[in-house]
Amino acid sequence: MGSPVLLYLAAAGVGTLGIVDFDVVDESNLQRQVIHGRSDIGRPKVESAKERIEELNLGVKVEIHQLRLDTENVLDVFSRYDVIVDGTDNFATRYLINDACVILKKPCVMGSIFRFDGQVGVFWSEHGPCYRCVFPEPPSFELAPNCAESGVLGTLCGVIGSIQATETLKLITGIGSPLVGSLIICNGLDSTFDKIEVGEDPKCSMCSENVNAQLLEDYEVFCGVPNSSSELTAAQLAVRLRTGEPIQLIDVREKYEWDEGHIEGAVLIPQAEFYDGRAQEKIASEIPVVLYCHLGVRSAHALNALKHSGYERVSHLLGGIVSWDDYIRNG
Repeated sequence: MGSPVLLYLAAAGVGTLGIVDFDVVDESNLQRQVIHGRSDIGRPKVESAKERIEELNLGVKVEIHQLRLDTENVLDVFSRYDVIVDGTDNFATRYLINDACVILKKPCVMGSIFRFDGQVGVFWSEHGPCYRCVFPEPPSFELAPNCAESGVLGTLCGVIGSIQATETLKLITGIGSPLVGSLIICNGLDSTFDKIEVGEDPKCSMCSENVNAQLLEDYEVFCGVPNSSSELTAAQLAVRLRTGEPIQLIDVREKYEWDEGHIEGAVLIPQAEFYDGRAQEKIASEIPVVLYCHLGVRSAHALNALKHSGYERVSHLLGGIVSWDDYIRNG
């Protein structure tokens, strides 16, 4: 959703735009992240987006934050801006964003998509509910795939992102009635839009009276993401491969991604096979397993599936093959 939001806000002449992203442009992004082009593949997304915005409107100041948003940096980054637009695709970051906005008393324009459906709302605890009022607990990790895992109708990103941009402009200019206390639900297949009212939760763990709003220590633990003891850095994986330690290195991406490049010595077992037992038939339980994907999200899901099947010696590559390629380039 960030692509249409940035383009429309820049075209409207919003004075300052801040962009937070740690990823690089991949060919698979282009069907939905229309701010980038083929010539941007391999570039940091923040740099590509900034360049496109400057082509559109030189009067807009663009500030880039090439980082993974976390509890250490979120308050500092958000304190510089008046409105926060959430276009993330995972629940750990979404709850982090909400909690930071409650603490800083800033409005959050939330958009989310899943395959053919989308939601948009404005959460602003100063004037209505926060995200936790409506969704106090995240779904289980296994039921919360991101866009790379579940797929999404690319045009739906434009639909939801355009509504987010509209809500942002309404908040900035003070016109109309922003979606504070409301959610728009879009069904792309039926071409329907429903608007529902959502209220404040007097027992909300973040924004209710007498609650001292604070960030959680670990949002990934809160959302059921495998803990850091299951994570392996690129440098640590390189040592294990160099010393000849017996490991089963498994790429959980799709075949077309594998064909574009993979880590030497790995075998391909797509993520879907971990949920119907096919992967378990190919993986020995007595030999340590290391899983990797593009950025580490799909491999974390596959890791959970293996652990639920009784595997104990399983880890996954933090940052996925992107971090591995960066390690190989820079040593």
